[in-house]
Amino acid sequence: MNYMYRLAILTSIIVFSSYLAVSFGAQTVNNKSEAGSVNQSKPEAIKSAKIIFLHHSTGNNIWKGGVPEWFDKFNTEQGTDYKITERAFPSGDPYEWKNYPFDYWNIWVRNAGPEPFMKEPTLEMLTKEYNVIVFKHCFPVSNVLKDTGKPDISSEEKRIENYKLQYAALKEKLHSFPEVKFIVWTGAALVEKDTNLENARRAKAFFEWVVNEWDKPGDNIHIWDLYKLETEGGLYLVTGNAAAPDNSHPNEAFSKKVAPLFAQRIVDVIQGKVM
Repeated sequence: MNYMYRLAILTSIIVFSSYLAVSFGAQTVNNKSEAGSVNQSKPEAIKSAKIIFLHHSTGNNIWKGGVPEWFDKFNTEQGTDYKITERAFPSGDPYEWKNYPFDYWNIWVRNAGPEPFMKEPTLEMLTKEYNVIVFKHCFPVSNVLKDTGKPDISSEEKRIENYKLQYAALKEKLHSFPEVKFIVWTGAALVEKDTNLENARRAKAFFEWVVNEWDKPGDNIHIWDLYKLETEGGLYLVTGNAAAPDNSHPNEAFSKKVAPLFAQRIVDVIQGKVM
């Protein structure tokens, strides 16, 4: 009798355990299925965008290295509609042909608003038309003088202390347009004959600050590190990348080499592949 009683109890335990295992297994499968469906649901790819590239001569060389052709090919192959245009900014008429940190601050921050400043479009104007705004500095930006200890945001003097104030104000301004993506080039480098060791070291220090400290992940500002490409990690525009030993413009070969890198960076930013 005791034997039969124990057998019945054991049988009941086995049946109940099997029921639990089946029920738990089914629940686990359902959870995995639900998790899988969540993981598989991806946001729709951004198929169209309007991009403006603001530049002067260095930017123009790289543009002519094949940027519009790259986008034509990409759009055809990927079925996208990424329209990229370029313009000289500032134009030089009447605003001078200067695109240093002071000038972007002067046009976009100090003289912000719905109307142009000296015929140059403000960010209030540009952001109404473009999803992506790319801007850069000409190579004299790399001729950085020693700090005075008295930083002045309204100074045109090329000093790190002034640059940092202007960049801080620019960041705040760019953040006020969270739906627009901005791509900032690190400054174009100078050939060794166009600068000196101390100024070149200060330029490198500033652009490293831009990349490592000023730029923050997760916002709407992104960097394209032209300076590193031009200098190959050094202090000067490498002679093999320059138009001439005494000419700080990038040459045709370099421009053709980096144009696809620049174009791909824009696409990666549009598609959210970079922070």
